[in-house]
Amino acid sequence: MKLTKAQYDEIAQFLGHVQPTRQSLRKLKEKFPSQSQSTLLSIFSQEYQKQIKRTHAKHHTAEAVETYYQRYLNGVMKNASAPVLLELANEMDFAPSLMARIVLERFLQEQEQAIPSKTLINSMLRDPSQIPDGVLANQIYQCTVNDCCYGPLVDCIKHAIGHEHEVLLREMLLEKNLSFIAEDQLRAKGYDKTPDFILEVPVAVEGHIIHWIESKASFGDESSHQAYLQDQFWSYWNSGKGERERLISRSQMSPLFDKYFCESIIGPHWTLPLHADLQIEQSLACLTNNSCDSHT
Repeated sequence: MKLTKAQYDEIAQFLGHVQPTRQSLRKLKEKFPSQSQSTLLSIFSQEYQKQIKRTHAKHHTAEAVETYYQRYLNGVMKNASAPVLLELANEMDFAPSLMARIVLERFLQEQEQAIPSKTLINSMLRDPSQIPDGVLANQIYQCTVNDCCYGPLVDCIKHAIGHEHEVLLREMLLEKNLSFIAEDQLRAKGYDKTPDFILEVPVAVEGHIIHWIESKASFGDESSHQAYLQDQFWSYWNSGKGERERLISRSQMSPLFDKYFCESIIGPHWTLPLHADLQIEQSLACLTNNSCDSHT
């Protein structure tokens, strides 16, 4: 199902008034039953991350850190089994995993009389059993498993989904008998930034020649498009090949966010931003069938 700009704005506005909890996700699904859960979750995660970036600095001032740490100590002193850190994060409208990181870092500073390394902090967040204080370890664990958008557990899930989509896309390319070079092969040749797949024999899609494919397992709004273009896609362009750098906005697509094509070192790039749960079969079919529906 297509998602219009008006529908997206309505979802984003709704998310601006709820906390980032599983209960809010259920409310979101009830509010927008026509949208798939994976699409709503992807938008939910993206909008919340924008909010966290806007407020991140105020949670890391010396005063804020000390306040959070003292509130944690007072809370566990009264009831060590209560989800003190999780409730504090929800009260402050801050990601539980990020609140856990702040308190853990402050705890380690007090224990070691020195600023702990990021490597040590990350290791303890991934495996709370390494934390020398059992109460804090349990509090950190509660934050990790209850965080929908941040933390080591979420990072693992995102990595697994991205890898799964790449594997499925590879299988579809093989099924369609399309010759390609995969990202790992390109890296073995010394390339730094590469797309997931380069088509050795380009194909035409609705009048455009497709040379390469990049898979992104996330919702593609305007800001994420611009970020990927700046950080990744433009690096594929090589003027020595004689290609023109080109960005085409296709107005005949859904009015939400147009598909973009970038002509770079190996040709146009096609992103699929409209849904977080697009069927890969449907997407790949467009590579060999010019009559595919425009929303793919």
